[in-house]
Amino acid sequence: MQSVVIHAHFYQPPREDPWTEVVEREHSAAPWHDWNRRIEEECYRALAAARLLDSGGRIRGLFNCLEYLSFNVGPTLLEWLEGEAPATYAALLEADRTSRARLGHGNALAMPYHHVILPLASRRDKVTEVRWGIRDFERRFGRTPEGMWLPETAVDEETLDVLAQEGIRFTLLAPHQVVEAPLHGLPGAFRTRSGRRIAIFVYDGDLAHDVAFGPLLRDATAWAGRMILPPDDLAGPKLVSLATDGETFGHHHKYSEQALAAALERVRGQVRLENFASFLSAHPPHDSVHLAPPSSWSCAHGLERWRADCGCRMEAGTSQAWRAPLRSALDWLKGELDRRFETEGPPLLGDPWAVRDATDPGQAADPALSVRARELLELQRNALRMFTSCAWFFDDPGGLEVPQVLRYAALAAGYAGDEAPRLVEGLRERLESGRSNDPAVGTLGDLLDRRVLRTHTGAERAAAGLAALARHAPVAVPLRLGVFEVLQASAESVRIRHLRTGAESGYRAAVGEGVTDHLQIRITDEASGMAHDLTLTDVPEPARELLRRHVQARLIPDVLDPGEREGVAAGVLAYGDALRNAMLRHLGEDAAHTDPAALGAALELLALDRRPVPFEVQTRFYRILMAAEPSARERLAPMLARFGFAPSLLTSEEAPP
Repeated sequence: MQSVVIHAHFYQPPREDPWTEVVEREHSAAPWHDWNRRIEEECYRALAAARLLDSGGRIRGLFNCLEYLSFNVGPTLLEWLEGEAPATYAALLEADRTSRARLGHGNALAMPYHHVILPLASRRDKVTEVRWGIRDFERRFGRTPEGMWLPETAVDEETLDVLAQEGIRFTLLAPHQVVEAPLHGLPGAFRTRSGRRIAIFVYDGDLAHDVAFGPLLRDATAWAGRMILPPDDLAGPKLVSLATDGETFGHHHKYSEQALAAALERVRGQVRLENFASFLSAHPPHDSVHLAPPSSWSCAHGLERWRADCGCRMEAGTSQAWRAPLRSALDWLKGELDRRFETEGPPLLGDPWAVRDATDPGQAADPALSVRARELLELQRNALRMFTSCAWFFDDPGGLEVPQVLRYAALAAGYAGDEAPRLVEGLRERLESGRSNDPAVGTLGDLLDRRVLRTHTGAERAAAGLAALARHAPVAVPLRLGVFEVLQASAESVRIRHLRTGAESGYRAAVGEGVTDHLQIRITDEASGMAHDLTLTDVPEPARELLRRHVQARLIPDVLDPGEREGVAAGVLAYGDALRNAMLRHLGEDAAHTDPAALGAALELLALDRRPVPFEVQTRFYRILMAAEPSARERLAPMLARFGFAPSLLTSEEAPP
C-alpha cells in the first residue's frame, strides 16, 4: 500500500521578557493576550479536535489530526504550552504515544533547542543546540528521537554530520536543497566526509506549496486526490510526503484544520498514513543523495535571508540592508562572550563547554554550582538564543522580533561582569549602521536604547511588584513571580531568589497610596544601598494583574449596588455602563447629595482599567461643582484633577464660558 506522510512544523518565536521570563501583553495580538495564546487557540488545540462537517455545515464528528501527522514542536514553544496550555501540551505527547502504538514509531521529531540557522553557527554551537534539543525531547516524550527538523530546513554538510554524530537517523529537506531527489519519495542516504551516514527525506514541493499557499485547503476532496497515486504507479514502495508550517492549519488559514481532517479521513484506508520513522524502518535508503550548496526552504538565495539584503521580502520597495549589521554585531558580541566564558569558566566549571552541553536549558542549572558559575551558563544560554532566526526573516527591524533578540544580547552582556558596559557600547556602535525603513524607528542602535535597555533590572522590577502587592493586596502575594522565587515579601521589605542562577536579592520598600499606573514604589538594594524609584508600569504584568483584580474586588462593593453587580455578572450589563450609572447615582443632583468616598472608589476603578471618566459623569460633576456653595466646592475640589479638570477652575477670576 502507498504511504503518505504530512509533516507540520510547529513553532513560535520566544516572547518572554528575558529578565523576568514573563510573556507580557502583545497588543498586536488583541483581543488575545499575546500571539502564543492566539495561535494556540486558533491552531494547536483545534488540530487535536478538528470538526468534521456534514453537507449542511453541522458537526458530525471530531478528528484528532495530531495522531496522523508527523510533527515537531520548538522546545521553547513546548515550554510555554506546558505552563500555559497544559491540555494542548498533553494532546501532543499523547499523539506521539498513540502513533507509537499504531506504527511502532512516534510521530514527533526533535528540533535544535533554539530556532537558529545552524549552517551560520560554529560547529560547537551546532553541537550544543542539537544536544539540548535531544535532551528536551527525551524529557518530554520519554524516548530518544529518531529524526530532527532543522530550523528553516537550513542545511550544510557540517550540520548533517553533527546530527549523525548525535544519533539522529534522518531529517527532511525541500526538493531544491538536494542535487537530485530520490525517486518515489523514498529516503536517500547522505554520507559526510567523516564517514557518518544520515537518511534524507525530500518532500513533494508542489503539493506542499498548494497546501500552504494554494487552493487545497479549500477543497479536501482535491487534496485527498493529490495524495493518492494512480494504481499503475503502485509497483514497489511509494511515499507521498509534504511539509508545511503547522500554523497553516487554523492560524494562517482560518478553520483549515477542518480541511486537513476531512482530507485525512478521505485517504485513510486507501493509503498507509504513517510517519517518516516508520517508513524508514521498513524502507531503508539504497540510493545516495547529494546536497545543493548551503540552503533553506524559505530563501531562494540559500542562507542570505539571515545575513544580507538578498531580496527576500514581503513588501516591495523595502530595504533589508539592516540584516547584515545585525548579524555582524551579534557575531562580534558572541565572540566576546565566548572569550569571557572560556576565561572565567574553567575555575568554576572545569570544562565549561562540556558543562554547557550537559545542561538542560528548560530546567534550572545544577544548584550545587556557585551563583557565578550559573550566571556564566545563563550568559551562554542567552548568547545562543540571540540568533533566533525570526529576527532576520521579516522586512523591518521595528516589529517584535529584532528587539527580542537584542534583549537576549543585552542580558547576555549583563552577565559579563565588569566587561558589560564595554560590550553594550560596542554592540550599540556596530548596530548604528543598520536602519529601519521607518524614520520614526531609526537605527538598530536606537532600537537598543528605546526598546531594549531597561532602567531597572528584572530583580528590582519583581521586588517592586511584590512590595506593591504586599501593601495593597497582601493575600495575593505569589510564591513565584516569573523567574523569581519569593522568599519573603511585605510592604517594607522583599527578598527573592533567581531560579536559574540562585542569586538572592534583598530590598527595603516604600509603596505609595492609590493603585494606578502612577503608583510610586521605592525599593532600596540592601547590598548596595542604591535606591530605585518605579511605578506600577515597571513591574511584571502578573503582579500588576493580581493587584488590579484584588483591588477591584475590594472596591466594587463600595461603588456598584447589588443589582448592578448582578447585571455585570449575568452579562446583561456592561461593566463600563455599570460604573457610569453608579457614578451618576453617587453624584446625585447637587452637591448635598454627592458621595465623595464612593466617587473616589469609582475613579480608582476607572484608573485600574485605564478607562476615561464617562462624558455624562464629567459633565454632571462640572455642573454640580459650579452650582455648589463655597463649602461644598471645597469638599469636592480634591477630585477636580481626577475628573479631568484644571486646578485653576476654582481659582480663576474669569467666569467659565
